[in-house]
Amino acid sequence: MTLYILGVMLVLSIALILYALWPKSDDNKDAVKRRMAGRTGQESSSVASLRKQAKESVAKRVMETVAPIAVRPVMPASAEQMSRLRMKLSTAGFRGESTPMIFLASKTVVAICLGLAALAYAWGKGGPVSHSAGLVLLAAGVGFMAPDVWLKMAISKRADLIRRGLPDTLDMLVISVESGLGLDAAFQRVGEEMRKVHPVLAEELQIVTLESQMGIPRGEALENFATRSGVDEARSMVGVVNQAERFGTSIAGALRRQSDALRIKRRQAAEEKAQQTTVKLMAPLILFIFPAILVVLAGPAALKLMGTLGGGE
Repeated sequence: MTLYILGVMLVLSIALILYALWPKSDDNKDAVKRRMAGRTGQESSSVASLRKQAKESVAKRVMETVAPIAVRPVMPASAEQMSRLRMKLSTAGFRGESTPMIFLASKTVVAICLGLAALAYAWGKGGPVSHSAGLVLLAAGVGFMAPDVWLKMAISKRADLIRRGLPDTLDMLVISVESGLGLDAAFQRVGEEMRKVHPVLAEELQIVTLESQMGIPRGEALENFATRSGVDEARSMVGVVNQAERFGTSIAGALRRQSDALRIKRRQAAEEKAQQTTVKLMAPLILFIFPAILVVLAGPAALKLMGTLGGGE
């Protein structure tokens, strides 16, 4: 029991440390409260900056100490695997220089934490050694695979956000191009205008603009955008734009047709999900509702039949 309590305390301490290092989102609320109270932001900004610097230094020191040790067991064997991991993290929206090292270190750290928690729980229950070893290995395996599952969910969520914002973005591109802006200027303007509505897609468009300003050809920058997004609709949009430029056709008309096609596709996907509702309702109906209805309807008759056949006892 003591070891079980120690394991729980270890997990709670790690969770509290991560919570302390996690960036807070109350800066805007504090700024609004400060303006409503009529105070200047010099004192609070200095305190906030010192607090932010201290938090960043602590987090950086912890990561510099833990990450190199935790990365060794899971370091990719080749540069191709590391490049593939960087691409996945970039698709999920994480493009920092130390992001792959942090992700790989998290696999080891989470596996060790869950393994220690399972070991403390098994010792506290006092079960056999074989069961304890199996539980520890299972928990460590789940912890090792948890960052991969989280990464897949992050990629899927970001791709869905990009997919939802493409029709509106294409409409804005059509308006910008028809108003006389060039395609590069249209991408820049749309990226600025869609920042609050679709921030993920606006960020990708701003990256396309920056790559074009750095001298990368527009077609290559758009191909990079399609690769980073991982969305088929983005690849088709890039193909339409490149084809319109190559053959000299109207880019605005091509973008308008592509926007209409995306809206039709999104409507069809919504209708498909609506049609799947009846099929998905079968499982809860069979497992939860039908047994209750069967008990209510057939229960009294079954009890009376049992009493009759049993001689009234």
